[in-house]
Order: sequence, then structure tokens, then C-alpha cells
Amino acid sequence: MKYSLLSAIIFCCFANFFFTAFVFAQQKQLTADQYFKNNFKEILEPIPQFFTWIDADNVTYIKAGKNYTYNAKTNVTTELAINASAQAKKNDSEAPEIVSKKNNLYLKQSPTDVQLTFDEDKEQNPTISPNGAYVAYTKKNNLYSINLATKQAVQLTTDGSSTILNGYASWVYYEEILGRQSQYRSFWWSPTSNSIAYFRTDESPVPIFTITDAQGQHGYVETQRYPKAGDANPTVKVGFVAPTGGATVWANFDEKIDQYFGEPKWLPNGQGLWVNWLNRKQEDLIIYNVSPTTGSKTSVYSEHQNTWIDLDDNDRLQFINQGKNVLMLSDKTGWRHIYNHNTADGKLVNAVTQGNFTVLSIEQVNETTKTIYFKARSRENTARNDLYSVNFNGKNIRRLTFGNYNHATILSPTCAYAITTYNNATSPSAVSIINTKTGVTTSIGTALAANYTSYALAKTEIIRVKSDDKKYDLPLKITWPLNYDSTKKYPVLISIYGGPNAGTVMDNYTLTGTQQWYAKEGLIQVAMDHRASGHFGKEGVNYMHRNLGFWEMTDYTTMVKWLIANASADPKRVCITGFSYGGYTTCYALTHSASVFTHGMAGGSVTDWSLYDSHYTEKLMDTPTENPEGYKTSSVFTYADKLVGKLQLVHGNIDDNVHIQNSIQLLSKLQDLKKDVEYMPYSGSRHGWGGAKGAHFANLKTAFIYKYLLEKEIPKELLK
Repeated sequence: MKYSLLSAIIFCCFANFFFTAFVFAQQKQLTADQYFKNNFKEILEPIPQFFTWIDADNVTYIKAGKNYTYNAKTNVTTELAINASAQAKKNDSEAPEIVSKKNNLYLKQSPTDVQLTFDEDKEQNPTISPNGAYVAYTKKNNLYSINLATKQAVQLTTDGSSTILNGYASWVYYEEILGRQSQYRSFWWSPTSNSIAYFRTDESPVPIFTITDAQGQHGYVETQRYPKAGDANPTVKVGFVAPTGGATVWANFDEKIDQYFGEPKWLPNGQGLWVNWLNRKQEDLIIYNVSPTTGSKTSVYSEHQNTWIDLDDNDRLQFINQGKNVLMLSDKTGWRHIYNHNTADGKLVNAVTQGNFTVLSIEQVNETTKTIYFKARSRENTARNDLYSVNFNGKNIRRLTFGNYNHATILSPTCAYAITTYNNATSPSAVSIINTKTGVTTSIGTALAANYTSYALAKTEIIRVKSDDKKYDLPLKITWPLNYDSTKKYPVLISIYGGPNAGTVMDNYTLTGTQQWYAKEGLIQVAMDHRASGHFGKEGVNYMHRNLGFWEMTDYTTMVKWLIANASADPKRVCITGFSYGGYTTCYALTHSASVFTHGMAGGSVTDWSLYDSHYTEKLMDTPTENPEGYKTSSVFTYADKLVGKLQLVHGNIDDNVHIQNSIQLLSKLQDLKKDVEYMPYSGSRHGWGGAKGAHFANLKTAFIYKYLLEKEIPKELLK
């Protein structure tokens, strides 16, 4: 009997379907321990982690609680009797270490630590000088140093107060410019240890915001100097002082000008400080070389962008070639790249990298071979990170990592080897070592356990959806329901952040009990990124300028419509959830795009951009006076009357980042419009919370999902 080609294809499809169903039926279902306690030891094994290179060839790591050293040259692994971090410290035993105990500082020393300070005032950010002779710190907004040989402390500034901060950053500088990793530190040792550069900040022009809570009989009140969009900013001076004391030398800047200073960078010889200066509109960057002895300044670099320049780019500068050259990172072309400049005059020598891809960081530089090792979003797939090398002159660019994976790498001191931990959406993590010269890789661990394929796990994959204007292939990460049936309709849970250059879609492996449980319950779980999320360089991010909300919703709506048309998503149960900017995006989706998004869970939300801080908001939106229409169209308040779906709103009562007034004002607006909303404030909580309130918050979200999306009772085992 003969078959037509069509008959053969149909037969093969049905045969494949029944074979797949048979195999799936033979697989084990996850247990309660796996669903509710994330106990996946039969599915995944521990992999090596916490790597520390102790010399050019040997790296230490921890696996399953045991400590090992691996020799990359001989390919020999040895179990250690001591912990890996202790081994690293042993090899660097000459470097002094300062520890804090009950607000006082101690020099760590065997057999007894030596106490350095003796009062009740808190010493903050102790930082050892490069030569190990001094420690600098701040106390009560003044800058101090201690000579570690004599144990004598010197007060370097004297005018510290509630509004004058010496070496200690204001909130807006900590949050938006220096970064949270700074812990408010705004002082920097010179390489020669004979000078400390510091910011002197005057917060007195900044409006006071009052934060209150209901704790105790009379309540709780704190105040914060917080510049909102269009408000006066703190004024900053850049000074230099010797660790032995004496008068401060002030850099020749006019502190009355509306300006920002980024994290400065000392020249390797300590004879100059490169200071990043940005105007209030954040479109003109000038880098000045400032003399620490006279305070005079010389412009060495300038850049203009029609949108904005990110000042929080603290790895913008790296000096090479004994300080004769400097590597700069800039996204001035629409893509972040490395440029080689002369240090003496700042002139461009050559572009080191170029093209439509994004350099994330310079990982290491080998001066001997004149090679730069850098991390970038993969030139083949923006949802992956790769390690590359390139010569100083921009030639011989090489991808050092391998395969269709997302890589996290750690280079050896000489750059001869790189440890990579790699995975993708369908492949659990593995660890290999790469010979960066030959490209030869050696496996040193995998997370795949023997029983991995024995269990029925929900499928996760990366999908690209074409934007409406056909310019971008928007990334979407989706975990499908277990036993997915295309003839059914499934509720959708979309988890996002949504901010500029802050995408959440990466081609990496995730396995959690909650993820698998919701897949079993029939929930489509999605993360998705818009054109301004970072996948498409600064070119894509620039779409957000003066127009927050619009392009996020344009692209998110496109992807949701794709899910409805192609993934059996139920248009009546489309839920979006996020925190902070993600809270804003959620509130905006439930109002501005209420015809698409039916449910939302929003936490710590900005609801109107005039209520957020000056530096972050104005770089994106300009001031409310300069862009009144943009502030109106980006505000959730503008579309509050469109709310028809179910919105859950939560906020920390003492949130000092996104003030609770954002949620309160939105609630007031919705009440006036006779709109219903679920609201939960968390007393004593700031921009996020843990402990018992964290468990309550998790249960709150779970209850929302079961009530409105899954439309069934919550299993008791799922509650925390």
C-alpha cells in the first residue's frame, strides 16, 4: 500500500506525539520535597563555586562544602584542609585588615586584635591606604585617618554637620551616582598614599522629606534630604587632604553651578585626579585632570549626547601602559565600546571595539601582550554574555568562551586561563577552564545529576517576537505549563522590571520548586524585555528619553498579543508583576494598557515621576518644567480612570527610595474615581523587606495568583 507525502508527514507527527507522551508518562513526577523545599539533589548536583586564583596556575574553589585547589597547567585537583578564602588570605598575609566591633575599629592581628578607636560614635567605611600605613574613615560626617604604626588618629575635616558631609555621600549620590556598593563612601586614596581626595557635600539646599510610621505610642518620624525632580540638588566640592592633616586643597570648580561629579580616578603616579563632570541636564560630560597640590584643572575629554550620559559608569576609565594611555568606555555611538586615548592630552588613539554589540566591562588587561579581555553581550545573541579578547589597537578580536551558552568568567592573574560557569535555558550549569591562547577547554564540574532525565520538568525557552515597527526582535523567556495542550487557554504571569538598560531576559538555566509547581498548575510564566532594556544598546535605550512608559507598553503589549495568538494565553487572565520600576510598569500597564493587562501585582511603585529623585528622573525625562507633557503622559494618575482589572498594591511604610506617597497618592486618585484596589502597607519596611513580613508578602502574591489566575484554593503546603 502506498502513502502520499502528506499522509507520511501526518503519520510521523502522530507517531512522534505518542512516543513523546509515552516517554513523558514514564518520567517521575516531582515530590513535595522538591516542590516546596527546593530539594533537587536527585536532579542537580553542586558545582564548583567561589573561585579564587592564588597564583598564575592554581585556583581554589568550594564544592559540596569541601575546599579544593585545581592546577590549570597539570589538570590536577587536590582537596584542601583549610577553606579557600583562608588560603587566599594566607597568601596575602602582609596586607593589614581593619574590622569593626561595636562601632569601633580594630586592626586584625594575632593573637589579639588591636583597638584603634575608643568612642561611641560610629566609624564608617574604614579604607586602608595603598601602602598599608594608614586607614581613613568617616565619623559624624568628618574625615579621619589613623597612622597604623603609631595608632594616632587625625581629624582631617572639622565642619561636618547634619548638612555638611565630608567623605560621606548624600543619598542621591549614593543611590544614583556612586552606587550602593559605595556604602556612602566618597573619599579615595591616591596611589602614593600621600593624599586623600574627597567630596564635601552641602545638603542644606535640598528639600526635606518626612517619613513616618505608626510604631510605638507616638509614632515614628525621620527626615531625609531628598531632591525630587526639579528640586535643588546638594552642592559638592572636590578636595584633597594629606593623611597627616593640614589644609584642604580645593579643586577649581564653582560649587554654585548645577552639576554632578562622578567617581574620580587617580592617575597611576598620583600626580592628578581625573574627575567626571556632568551638567544638570546630563547631556555634556567633561573629564578634568585636577592637580592635588594646586586644585587647578585641565579638560582632557568631552562628550555630548542628545539624550543623556550615564554618570554611574564607575568603570569608565582604566589606565594602561604605565599610565601613558587610558581605556574609556562610552556608548556615544549607540553601543557601549572601548576607546584608547592618550593620557597626557586625552586625544583618541583608536577605537578598540566597534559594531552593534555592547561591551559590559573590561575584565583584565595584559600589558605584556597588549591584550584587553572584556565581557560583552554576545555578538550572536544578546541574551548571553561572552568573554572576548582584543589587542590595544583594536585588532584580533576573539571570542574566548564557547557554544550557545551564557558565560560567567573569572580570569587568572596572567590571563592565561579563564574559569567559566555556563548554562542556557535548557542546560543546567557546568564549569570548565579555558586556555585563552589555545582555546582548549577542560571540564571541572557539571550540575547534571544521574537522574536528571528521569523527572518530568516543565520546558523553559527563549523566544524572539518582532516589534510592531519591525525594528527589534524582542526577547521573551517562557516556562510552559506541564502537559501543555494548545487547545486550552492558560493564565499568564509576567515578571518584569522594565527600567532603562535593566533587562531581565537572559538565556540561563533556572529550576525552582515554585516555577515547577506553577507549571504543573497550568500557569504560563514569562519574563520579557522591551527595546530599551539593554539588548539593543544605548540606541534602543534612547527611546525612553522624555517619554517613560510609552515604549515599554508598546513592546510589552506586542509580546502579550503574541502569547495570546501563539501560546494559548487566556486574554482574560494576563497578570504582570514587578517591584520599584517594575511596580511603576505594573501600575502603568493596568491603567494605560488596561485593554491588554487584566491583573497586576505592584510593589514599591513610582506612580508619578515628579515624586522620584532628581538625578535618575531628569536624565530620562528632563525637569517637570522642561517636559510637562512627558510627565503627564508617563504618570499613572493620567490613566487611573481606565483601571478595570485587579490591582494589588504594596509598599513599605518607611521606604526611603520610592516614598510611600507614590502609592498613597494613587490610592487617593482611585478612591476619587470609585475604583477598587487591593492595598497592603508594610510597617517598618523600606524598599523591600524580609523576615515575617517577607513571608506575608510572598503569601499575599500566592493568594492573588490562585484567586484570580488559577481560580482555585491554595494548597496549604505552598504558604510560608
